[in-house]
Amino acid sequence: MAYAFFGGVHPHDMKAATNAKAIQQLPPPAEVVIPMSMHFGAPCTPLVKVGDEVKVGQKIGEFRGLGAPIHASVSGKVKAVEPRPYSMGGNMMAVVIENDFQDTLSEEVQAPADPDALSVEEMIEAVKNAGIVGMGGATFPTHVKISGGIGKVDTVIINGAECEPYITGDHRTLLERTEEFIGGCKYLAKMFGVDKVVIGIEVNKQDAINKLNETIAKTQAPVAVEPLRCRYPQGGEKQLCQAVTGKQVPPGALPANIGCAVFNVNTTCAIYRAIAKGMPVVSKVVTVSGSGVIEPKNLECPIGTPVSCLFDECGGLKDNTYKIIAGGPMMGMAQYTCDIPVGKGTGSMLAFADKEEQTVANPQCIRCGKCVAACPMHLEPLFMYQYAEKGMVDELNEAHIMDCMECGACAYACPARMHLTHMFKTGKQLVKDKMAADKAAAEAKKAAEEKKEAVAK
Repeated sequence: MAYAFFGGVHPHDMKAATNAKAIQQLPPPAEVVIPMSMHFGAPCTPLVKVGDEVKVGQKIGEFRGLGAPIHASVSGKVKAVEPRPYSMGGNMMAVVIENDFQDTLSEEVQAPADPDALSVEEMIEAVKNAGIVGMGGATFPTHVKISGGIGKVDTVIINGAECEPYITGDHRTLLERTEEFIGGCKYLAKMFGVDKVVIGIEVNKQDAINKLNETIAKTQAPVAVEPLRCRYPQGGEKQLCQAVTGKQVPPGALPANIGCAVFNVNTTCAIYRAIAKGMPVVSKVVTVSGSGVIEPKNLECPIGTPVSCLFDECGGLKDNTYKIIAGGPMMGMAQYTCDIPVGKGTGSMLAFADKEEQTVANPQCIRCGKCVAACPMHLEPLFMYQYAEKGMVDELNEAHIMDCMECGACAYACPARMHLTHMFKTGKQLVKDKMAADKAAAEAKKAAEEKKEAVAK
């Protein structure tokens, strides 16, 4: 039985341009630019230098603390190790590889003799070594989520909702790589020790629901499909947990606190490839769509492929294109260049043209309260906007701004077209800066007191 969550909106799904188009392999680019940060945590340290020869699947970036390793997505020669434009803004240290078009596989890629005989610890190690992260955009290291959830999680959920408009990569993956996906579900069930894995999928993907049910019945897989009504942000992990289990994740808590763990469709496929074949994350399925794209497509490309190559493969951009977004239209980030590379969390690249621009010069809140009704986190966006605009950090904390998931539902519902989500990003940074300043001041005070005591002795 599917449950409902509070708030949410119902935007037009805009998926017709690509939801019936099979995933195509992008012709290999002449060079790839692989950023050293494609995960939640500190950037990786490059393991290669200019002039080195690398092979597909070779580790080229190592992490410390929270993170995931990074691997070469093509074979060839390292052309540069330097900061390059990054989808999250600014520049990021990257390894630039000149493609030799041989796709030579690294000796580091070794498939186990019997994947089904691996212990849980060995499977988690394989996931870790493969550099798998949340490939739906969150990019949290998957091995950390699995190891931290064992013993706490009794419900494993696969996020097949794909609720953002335009994006269809997960839908096509479920249709075209069903066996691989189900195989990943089996490994997750084994690692968590659960009887079944639940796939939460919106009913606008009925063909995928049918294909999944056929494959599950044929293979007797420990998997169940839970159809969900279309509603944004159904794919938010807290909302998905509530929709599938009926249980709410408490404010400031994680799904593990209510016994749930949520994984993306492509992450699940990557888990299968890592455990069954020893293959790390070296490619990504990306939906290229929007009114500015001449021929929208679903493309699979090597990690680090310049976004310009994706648009070129789709016939280029229309002359009146005014905005490019990495990610979905609700939560994605506008880009100032097409020179950014595809990362592990890049689910789509959208371009918009002509009359889709709906912003106004000086938006004014009319206190209608539609943003409050739309917020799936039970927050009050109209007050949070005022506090952020005026730099009122204490009030932002009291309004629980850090619980905001930046889903954009409030901005979508706002008739005044207030720049709500953008202001909440700013407000969150104000809170983080204040926390850092308070911590530094406390440490300085402690050091001064210790020095004073030392002098007194």
